[in-house]
This record gives sequence, structure tokens and C-alpha cells, in this order.
Amino acid sequence: MKNILLIPDSFKGTMSSEQICSIMDKAIKQHYPDAQVTSIPVADGGEGSVDAFLQALGGEKRSLTVQGPYAFPMESFYGVIKKNTAVIEMAACAGLPLVGDELHPDLTTTYGVGELILDAAKSGCKTIIVGLGGSATNDGGCGAAAACGVVFRDKAGKAFVPTGGTLGKVDSIDTSGLDPALKGVTITTMCDIDNPFYGPTGAAHIFGPQKGATPEMVKILDANMQSLAKVIERDCNIDVQAIPGSGAAGGMGGGMAAFFSSQLQMGIETVLETVNFDKLLTKADLVLTGEGKIDGQSLRGKVVIGVARRAKKANVPVVAIVGDIGDDVEGAYEEGVSGIFSINRLAIDFKAAKPRAQQDMAKTMDNLMRFLKRMGL
Repeated sequence: MKNILLIPDSFKGTMSSEQICSIMDKAIKQHYPDAQVTSIPVADGGEGSVDAFLQALGGEKRSLTVQGPYAFPMESFYGVIKKNTAVIEMAACAGLPLVGDELHPDLTTTYGVGELILDAAKSGCKTIIVGLGGSATNDGGCGAAAACGVVFRDKAGKAFVPTGGTLGKVDSIDTSGLDPALKGVTITTMCDIDNPFYGPTGAAHIFGPQKGATPEMVKILDANMQSLAKVIERDCNIDVQAIPGSGAAGGMGGGMAAFFSSQLQMGIETVLETVNFDKLLTKADLVLTGEGKIDGQSLRGKVVIGVARRAKKANVPVVAIVGDIGDDVEGAYEEGVSGIFSINRLAIDFKAAKPRAQQDMAKTMDNLMRFLKRMGL
């Protein structure tokens, strides 16, 4: 074992990806002190994504004042990696924690996200990664678009910045004023869900309640999203409802596609491409990955499977260290996972297991390393 890649997802509510990488690294070095270990913390697009990319690739964090969820000025940030690639997490200025108990998805805006995007472009970044997740908004990305020069008008021809509660007033969209700094800039949006823009499984119905929307408000927000989608299709020539993931982050997924010509991509695919994972695999003897629970849902392309599919092509074994293992994971082996190991050493519920997670992760890793060493690997 000369070269080992670590690329675990976080165990939500228990351990961050960075913490897991650190525990894994320590266990490996105890048994293989000369091994080269490369840690790649996984960013899922939500809070902490910028830091994860910076830890994996180096770079700098840039701070600036932008509009927050309620359009008040606030200090926010984005990261710059590889000299000209920016990483933006919308949670940094439109995140749910920023509104506290003031939950009003009909009033919140993504305008600050647009300001971050524009600042990155004007500073010379030619690739921008925008992570969706943890938003307090339901404005279809209109706020972000307005910050970058897209003009939204009502029936009277008056320009305004739409929020979730006023999307239904949008009568026309003019993208001709999109800031020229964005010309030639490639924007990729990290999105791990496939919810549509509107409807029973759309942005308002599925995510609105957790942002404070009452049942009555959900109906209004959804109707507004449907109205906006029709105007987008007419004026931007794109059917956002047909795009898987367009309902992510209050419709930000659809807005990124419609107003910024952005490609929506699974978070793990964005990470793998950004860190040149395929190149790293050429020298790897083993890949260690993992997530809080692996089950049938994981097979849709979450972290473990996304990693395994690429490693399989390079003929590199993959071991998944997880919290829980579902009954329907056999497909993971076909995708390239060599083995799945749970850190749960005792038959106890999550509440009792949570405080021991780091300790159990360390012991599981120690056990695995001892086995590999005994096998002469």
C-alpha cells in the first residue's frame, strides 16, 4: 500500500468529511508509515463546500459585502482554487441559518449569490462552481440573475427584483443586459437532487415547509414558480420544468440553467473532475470512501458510487466505510465497490452511537489496516 486516496462524504450530523479524512489518515500511517495518503474532503454544495475545496486543493478565500437573504448588507465569501476557478456556496449569503427564526421564503432573495458570481468573474475566474444547498430562498434564482444584469419586468413594464412571493408578477425577462464579465465563463452548478421546478415534488412543496412556508404559502409559491417557468420558456427558450434538479434550492437550479446557461451536475462528479481524480487513480493502490448510510438510494450516484464507478475503470479497489448498511446494496459491488464496512460496533441506536462515532471510525480503520497488512498488501 504505497498510495491511498481518501474521499469520504460526511456522516451528516456526526462527522465532517475533513474529520473522517483525518481519522483515516492517522490509522493508515500507524500501519503504513511510508504510504502517500491523499485526502479529498467531499463538498456537497452546502455549507462548508468552499472550505472543503480549499483543503483539498489549496487556494484562497475572498471576502466581500453582499446582500443577505433579506437584502441587508452582510459579509460573505467565496473560494478561488487553481488560480482561476471560483467556488461559491449559496448558503454563504442565502442560507437558512442566516435568517434565524425569521422564516419567510416569500421574501428572501438570492441576490447576494449573484454578487458573488459577478465578483468572481470580474476578478478573472473563468470557471465558477456554484453549490446549492441549505437555502432560505424560493425565488427561482431571479435575485442572483438580477444582480448580474438580467432584468425582470411586471405587466406595467416596471423593472423589479422578484422574490418567492412576487415571481407571479414577472411578465417579461430580458437577459441582454447580463454583465459582459460573464461572457466566456463556464458555470457548473452542484445539485444532488432531481426535483422539478414546480408541482407536488417541486421546490415549494418539498422544501418550502422547512423554510417556513405554511400550507397556504406553499400553494402560492408553487403557483408563482409555475408562472415564472412559462415566462422563462417564452423569453429564455428553456423549459426548466424538464430539467432534473431545477427545483433545488428554491428553484435556484432552474435559474442557474436559464439565466447563466449553467450545467447542473451531481456534486461528487464536480468534485472528481475538479481534483483530477482520474489522474490521481493512475498511481493509487486503494481508495477509501464512505457515507453515513449506504442503501438503494446511494446507487443513484451519491459519493460512494460516483467514486467507485471511476475507480472501477482504473481497476483500483474501493472500500466503503459507512455508518449503516441497508439491505439493498448488492448493486454497489457491481459498480466497483470491493467491500463495505460499518463503523457501528454495537447494536445501539443512533442517539447512543453518535458520541462514539469518531472512536468507532478509528477502531474500524485500525481493524481494516491490520487485515490488509496481514494479507501482505
